[in-house]
Amino acid sequence: MNGFVIEFDHVQLAAPPGCEAEARRFFGELLGLTELEKPSGLSNRGGCWFQVGARQLHIGVEEPFQPARKAHPAFRVIEIDRLAAKLEASGVTCKWDYELPTVRRFFADDPWGNRLEFVQPVA
Repeated sequence: MNGFVIEFDHVQLAAPPGCEAEARRFFGELLGLTELEKPSGLSNRGGCWFQVGARQLHIGVEEPFQPARKAHPAFRVIEIDRLAAKLEASGVTCKWDYELPTVRRFFADDPWGNRLEFVQPVA
């Protein structure tokens, strides 16, 4: 082994205070992620956690809040066209990018303006 880091445990996105209902709607209902119960010692900090495959996505409260416009997580998805249509039907703008030949991908913002990437490998 050449290094100490072997994989990601979780990714955290920042959100403004009072973000929980919108996080549940966007990440839970629209993306279909399962919400996880936060540990009791952290539950009073606000935000919420979701399961993403074998990893977790943490939505954490930050004040003052400023969205990440360049830094972003990339979610590997199935049925990318169907997901984009679902997001757009709910008012989320999906910006397709065709620069990588190995994946189909688009970018979209979460409810607070954080950049998100969605990718599906090309068969």
